[in-house]
Amino acid sequence: MRDPYDVLGVDRKASAADIKSAFRRLAKKLHPDANKNDPNAATRFAEANAAYEILGDEAKRKAFDRGEIDAEGKPRFQGFEGFASGAGPGAGGYGPEAEFETFSFGPEGFTRSGRRGRAGAGAGSGFGGFEDILRDAFGSAGARARRGGGGTPFEGEEFGVGADVRAALTITLPEAARGVSRRVHLPSGKDVEVKIPAGITDGQQVRLRGQGMTAPGGTGDVLITVSIAPDPIFTLEGADVRLDLPVTLYEAALGAKVRVPTLDRPVEITIPAWTNNGRTFRLKGKGFPGKKGRGDLLATVRIMLPEQSDPELDALMNKWRTDKPYDPRKDM
Repeated sequence: MRDPYDVLGVDRKASAADIKSAFRRLAKKLHPDANKNDPNAATRFAEANAAYEILGDEAKRKAFDRGEIDAEGKPRFQGFEGFASGAGPGAGGYGPEAEFETFSFGPEGFTRSGRRGRAGAGAGSGFGGFEDILRDAFGSAGARARRGGGGTPFEGEEFGVGADVRAALTITLPEAARGVSRRVHLPSGKDVEVKIPAGITDGQQVRLRGQGMTAPGGTGDVLITVSIAPDPIFTLEGADVRLDLPVTLYEAALGAKVRVPTLDRPVEITIPAWTNNGRTFRLKGKGFPGKKGRGDLLATVRIMLPEQSDPELDALMNKWRTDKPYDPRKDM
């Protein structure tokens, strides 16, 4: 952590009003909600807040100036006056109840850890509270964000310390079955290469560890939510894949060998003579990868008439209707 005076850009003799004014300017400039395309803004914003945590508190500022605490508000050593058991505030203004606070901006908004003892910024300190600064700079929504309440205009998942970055990716069903590599443009402006494993399901997430937003608290992850686009041929049912297999009238009547598309490559199957419409052929192991192994491909025959009427076919059908009638609905 840098020297808080350097972070806020103020002199060591700056007044409380000067420090407050400097923080307000930085807060408006670096606010994550106004810098969505700058992945470093959250880091600088958190640094400015941490600096104001020290210099915006009269007792902490004095302790820092005396070298009793560091730029993060942590004691440099435990033996200085004021921290002795049973001692009063002492020269440093810190008694046994005093604790140091840390600031973070996370999924629940602005939060502080620790508590204020007698050394906390209270009445007579001459410094406005952090929440007051946010309210002045950003309105009531900023104050709600500091408390982690509703109505925050920015999300900790996007701008928190070491926050995760979320993005979405749509792939085809065959790509989901075999796995694929895709380049994804993140909201932070960064491009990443994403390897989608074979057998990923719709809505599943791929996590890229350590490639999220970097902040003093560390680096978050990238979470890619994968969607599988509807396929014009295949329908997924668990690990099985279904498709309608169009065949001609003469292929169904006389039998034929036909090509069937799969998630990998086409295969050839034999359609027996006198195959009825709706008959389903099962192709073992040609389905989708699942937890219990690869599923099957279920191809259902759909007999298709010619696109245009044909006089010879019409004449044959008329003859059949007269000479060889049959009722496929007799059992209904």
